[in-house]
Amino acid sequence: MKILLAIDGSPPSQAAVDEVAHRPWPTATIVRILSVIQPYTPLATEIVPAAAMLEEIREHQATEADRVTKQAGEHLAAPGRLSVEIALREGDPRTAIVDAADEWPADLIVVGSHGRTGFKRLMLGSVAQSVVAHAPCSVEVVRRRTAPNT
Repeated sequence: MKILLAIDGSPPSQAAVDEVAHRPWPTATIVRILSVIQPYTPLATEIVPAAAMLEEIREHQATEADRVTKQAGEHLAAPGRLSVEIALREGDPRTAIVDAADEWPADLIVVGSHGRTGFKRLMLGSVAQSVVAHAPCSVEVVRRRTAPNT
């Protein structure tokens, strides 16, 4: 089985890593951990940073993505666990995840969900929703429940 685990270092993506780690997957399952580096685009009202500053931002994003994917890989590849690969891409996560799953080809995509609703979801978009709508394979969206208010 080929599982594409898309992560971004957030608590919801850590929930997805934990979910994959605690499941009894078939023998020879491969997990490809993908982190997508989203290019920094200044807002129209911002002063456009110098090229050197944009490159510094990109390098910081790449370093962080590499750290997060390696950390998840170490968690999943503990002795006797899963076979793990690491992948980094640049672009919009909504399309990069779907493209990576199609090209590999993955049997399952696992993503975490921030659970945003209303205006925040409209403004920030939903990577999980877009992946579910366009994926070439099954998708599991992992959500951590929050404790009820008492």
